[in-house]
Amino acid sequence: MMRNMPARMLQMLSLMQSRREWSGGELAERLGVTERTIRRDVARLRELGYPVQGTTGTVGGYRLESGTRVPPLLLDDDEAVAIAVALKTAAAGVNGIEETAVRALVKLEQVLPARLRAQVATVGDAIVSAQRPDGPRADPDVLGVVATACRDNDVLTFRHQRRGDGADAARRVEPYSLVMSYDRWYLLAYDLHRDDWRTFRVDRINDATLTGRRFDPRELPAESAAAYVALTIAKAPYRYTLDVVVAAPAEAVTSRLRALVTERVEPNGDGTCTVRLGADRPEILAQRLVALDADFSVEGPSDVLEYLRSVGHRLIAATRAGDQGG
Repeated sequence: MMRNMPARMLQMLSLMQSRREWSGGELAERLGVTERTIRRDVARLRELGYPVQGTTGTVGGYRLESGTRVPPLLLDDDEAVAIAVALKTAAAGVNGIEETAVRALVKLEQVLPARLRAQVATVGDAIVSAQRPDGPRADPDVLGVVATACRDNDVLTFRHQRRGDGADAARRVEPYSLVMSYDRWYLLAYDLHRDDWRTFRVDRINDATLTGRRFDPRELPAESAAAYVALTIAKAPYRYTLDVVVAAPAEAVTSRLRALVTERVEPNGDGTCTVRLGADRPEILAQRLVALDADFSVEGPSDVLEYLRSVGHRLIAATRAGDQGG
């Protein structure tokens, strides 16, 4: 039995932050006290400013709701490091939070123990953010609603702008996970209207709304959410595609392109392979060709090939200028 009341209340608060809802019986069992003691501790938490709400139903229980101010949070070491590192990279793919993220990071680092500050610095320095500042970025409010729906297994409704004609359509989904890929946020969800799994770009989501209807997560037809989203992106129709014959084995090229999106990598039987690359902008294709790190030949649209030639000429000119300057 946990007799130390402050320690017990902190443990209760930690439990409430880890899951959306707890019954009084569950909390009492975890903390080794009676449900009457749980009710008294909940009242004390409310007096301290924590918005603990009672829930109705056959069992009833408690949950932490949004309040008018943010009370102190309890974080273990791993959670504190994860949040600090996330704040260091928060600008990627989210619109308008760079300055806010920096302010929050300063406050967090002020209270971190020295050993954790060093760990945050080490992990943060190892992260390279290759973001595209002019690309589409997710609205933080929408991202927050979607993340909450994923966490709480809450059916989500929203309007999603279609690619091409720009029209939007109403969607009702069981959200599974958020995935960051190529500086964009994607929602992986089970679409209840289409009775199938779908991937949605968060920067094209509007009017995201929690319905309050809970669901049991379905089994994902993939190794992971990230793997499913990567496969979906690879199969999506692109404005430009290139067929590239690479002077390297398929296994080596696959390893080099693991973090990139390709439709296929096929061995040719002579120590080379053919790679199909797709993108909506020629400069992205140029970046992926450089990542091959091998000799190659390219077939594709004439305007893309002309763009690649111009990039090559600029690079050659730049290296010649560097030689002359040395």
